[in-house]
Amino acid sequence: MERSTIVRVHEGLHARPATRFVKLAKSFESEVEIVRDGKAVSAKSSVKLMLLGVKEGQEVTVRAEGADAAEAVEALIGFLENPKAGLDEEAASPAEPKPAAAPEPAAARSAAVAAQAAAPGSGLAGVAASEGVHLGPAFAHFPPQIKAEDRKLGAAEIEPELERFRAAVEAVRARMDKALADDRLAEGDRGIVAALRDIAGDETLVGDTTETIRGGLDAVSATIATTARLAQEFGAVDDPYLNARADDMQAVGRQICLALLGQDDASLDHIPEGAVLIAEDIGAWDFARAPLERIGAVVCGHGGATSHIAIIARSHGIPAVLGLGARIHDLRAAKDVAVDGNSGAVIPDPDAQTREAYRKRIDEAAAERTALEAYKDVVPKLANGTVIEVAANLGSLEEIDAAREAGAMGVGLFRTELLFMRHMHLPSEDMQAEIYGTLAKAFAPAPVIVRTLDIGGDKPIAGIEFPAEENPFLGWRGIRMCLDRPDIFKQQLRALMRAAVHGNVKVMLPMVSQLSEVARTRELIAECGAELKERGVPFGQFELGVMIETPAAVLIARELAKEVAFFSIGTNDLTQYVMAADRLNPTVAGLNDVSNPAVMAAIEMTARAGTEAGIMVGMCGEAAGRPDLIPEFLRMGLTELSMSPASIPRAKKVIVELAEAAK
Repeated sequence: MERSTIVRVHEGLHARPATRFVKLAKSFESEVEIVRDGKAVSAKSSVKLMLLGVKEGQEVTVRAEGADAAEAVEALIGFLENPKAGLDEEAASPAEPKPAAAPEPAAARSAAVAAQAAAPGSGLAGVAASEGVHLGPAFAHFPPQIKAEDRKLGAAEIEPELERFRAAVEAVRARMDKALADDRLAEGDRGIVAALRDIAGDETLVGDTTETIRGGLDAVSATIATTARLAQEFGAVDDPYLNARADDMQAVGRQICLALLGQDDASLDHIPEGAVLIAEDIGAWDFARAPLERIGAVVCGHGGATSHIAIIARSHGIPAVLGLGARIHDLRAAKDVAVDGNSGAVIPDPDAQTREAYRKRIDEAAAERTALEAYKDVVPKLANGTVIEVAANLGSLEEIDAAREAGAMGVGLFRTELLFMRHMHLPSEDMQAEIYGTLAKAFAPAPVIVRTLDIGGDKPIAGIEFPAEENPFLGWRGIRMCLDRPDIFKQQLRALMRAAVHGNVKVMLPMVSQLSEVARTRELIAECGAELKERGVPFGQFELGVMIETPAAVLIARELAKEVAFFSIGTNDLTQYVMAADRLNPTVAGLNDVSNPAVMAAIEMTARAGTEAGIMVGMCGEAAGRPDLIPEFLRMGLTELSMSPASIPRAKKVIVELAEAAK
């Protein structure tokens, strides 16, 4: 029994989804394999599964043989077709990097880099893995390396050695089980420890080590040999996330060896408050159990931005610089260390001037964090009392919590194309209605603006055949495609009308360049209303707006303003079209600057047309969150700014400070 599908699991079968997939496979008696590009591996081995390197969007085949083969294939295919598979149970995406906090202002980052470059030889440079700056006492953590004994076993020694190895594996997994049962372990860290526990008992690691012991090699040497080989295989995979699993494999191997030797690893329990943890390598298992609240920063010779050390550090707000290589040993004798997790700079025993600069940045960052937290529930107003809505740009329901936590005053852009791109087939009206309704209820009574399907250009989807185009950004995309495919467009419009019963749904059309596109959409909305009424399905009416992202829309903005309820300026596309510079082409990246006078003039023309007509003018491009441009946008008359959730607190702060300064 076999069946093929396209993998929709977000980011593919990395640690957590692989763990969940294997657990599901093991619940069936049948032998189960997964095949990618002609290579088949056991679906019951997380190590082999991760080494297969299955990524989102790839085609795989699930093959099963046994009494429950049909049930196994159906269940595993369902898992692979679910974008949230492995990420929606126990802990939320623990094996994934959490969204980074709002970055430091660019000026501060450049200043740090410039200071580093101005003092050659005074510091080290590594991978900036977790944002933030810190200056604190060095805590060198260099536990002794476990060396292979390469001891040959006699025939009578093999079985006792195998038993000793099995006991060591069980002891390691038992310690991890105990850690998982500890309520003090953070949810994100819990998921990482669960993935490590799975690796420790994996059939590939255990099976290969067992075979090596049967071949006459002692358990410690066999464990080192197996984990080193598997780590090398992970390091050779063309995927940075899977590369980082090499560190996990080595860490698990070390724990098994320590159990075999009856030793405990060097403890981090006594690390001083605010210390900089310096290590050649530190396993996620050790780091997750460390007193993280006392660690000021982390500097390691190994690891990268996708390693579990980086993930844990980011989730706990600990600055981290990894991947220093052999130069990590230059820090062994340091008394104090300055760490810049934004630029990757590490300075041992900094001079007085550098210390002062770091202390100033630390104080500024702490003050900014505190200040921004205070703006979560603030409703920013201008000096004249006008409320400025600071909303979130979202692409999925999974982002709702982050937006609400940031203080989003609704949704200024919900990108429905991501919903379409996630599925092998076009989503049904019922599915769409449920998703839009969930979104509306999550933010009610605040407004939720849903953008109709904006595909084509750089965003093709399954189920719609796009023509070959010389320049797809100037071709069949957005509202143009939708009006040519009413079978798809009307299904979405009906779903949006059904969600509109919640009273806070607004809808906007992308890539509008003609008045007729709005008129034709209204005709379809009327048809959809009649169809829903005939079916007896409850529905509501929504305000209809347009995105201003083509020069044509800017030039007819006065006429458009008479036909719609609001404008939302999409600065990403508007900039590329005004500047005639492909935003995906690095050669002309310098032209894609929203602050260019030509682009700012287009924004002002749009704002003037909207305010004269008395309709709302908002902005949903990422420029809406730029502190340096927000004052200009407000001066032009914009009353809604929508951006990534991480930018929301700072944007609110800018607006409030502008109002206070104007009083």
